[in-house]
Amino acid sequence: MDTASSSGAVALANPWAVVPPLGNLDAYITAVNRLPMLTQEEEQRFARELRDDDNLEAAGKLVLSHLRLVVSTSRQYLGYGLPHADLIQEGNVGLMKAVKRFNPDQGVRLVSYALHWIKAEIHEYILKNWRLVKVATTKAQRKLFFNLRSMKQGFKAEDAEADITHRDVLTDAQIDVVATQLNVKPEEVREMETRLSGGDVLLDPTPADSDGEQAFGPIAYLSDAHHEPTAMIESAQRDALATEGIATALKSLDERSRRIVTERWLNVNDDGSGGMTLHELAAEYGVSAERIRQIEVAAMKKMKAALAEYA
Repeated sequence: MDTASSSGAVALANPWAVVPPLGNLDAYITAVNRLPMLTQEEEQRFARELRDDDNLEAAGKLVLSHLRLVVSTSRQYLGYGLPHADLIQEGNVGLMKAVKRFNPDQGVRLVSYALHWIKAEIHEYILKNWRLVKVATTKAQRKLFFNLRSMKQGFKAEDAEADITHRDVLTDAQIDVVATQLNVKPEEVREMETRLSGGDVLLDPTPADSDGEQAFGPIAYLSDAHHEPTAMIESAQRDALATEGIATALKSLDERSRRIVTERWLNVNDDGSGGMTLHELAAEYGVSAERIRQIEVAAMKKMKAALAEYA
């Protein structure tokens, strides 16, 4: 088996040989999580090679570097009782469709573009293989149904932690919480709660009750936004910039500029107080306040360039 190149890209005649088959799910996930991520420059280069030269090896490298995104996204839909391996496989189909359609000149990373296609394939698979109760016929009702179903599980977990016997029927206080969070009336929550206690009937629209909403998929409201891969990546990037990135940028400054920026912007309280003023720094260095301001502006520009390079 070939190994990753020094640039971090995977160089394989057969890119798929680097991961085991989905039959061994644990081994597959472990192998996928060890695959190197592509830099933005590598991603752009491979995408152009695929688009301009129909280079399938470049397509394989793009797919391989984003398999972990499929694994992460598929975990959001394990509550349907469908095999995890099947969810991953359908997500991989969506990833390959995204790679095929990806335009490197649009100014977005493949991770953001591919997420839509991955979810679309998983959604389609679930809708074809799972039946829900038909308790919601409109788009708003479906949104309420799926969110209510999820929130009831949360209430059940809270009751268990507090050693409270959970009841299937929501309390008035819980209904008010649901209504507030979902921006609906308490009466609508109670009505949906009543429907939930009914029986299982078909949820998917049929030609007989066609109302123009057959294409709407309530599954769009099921994923947990807090664990959405793109949001998690962006959060990690922000945390890195706020710690290592700032420290790296400060190191690019001379001692005086670094102290001015630190005293002016970093040594402050949450209410904005605590930092030194331009006049205080000017008196300390024996220069004018305008000169301190000029040094500060130049230092901030240099730090911005350093942060852009770090990112």
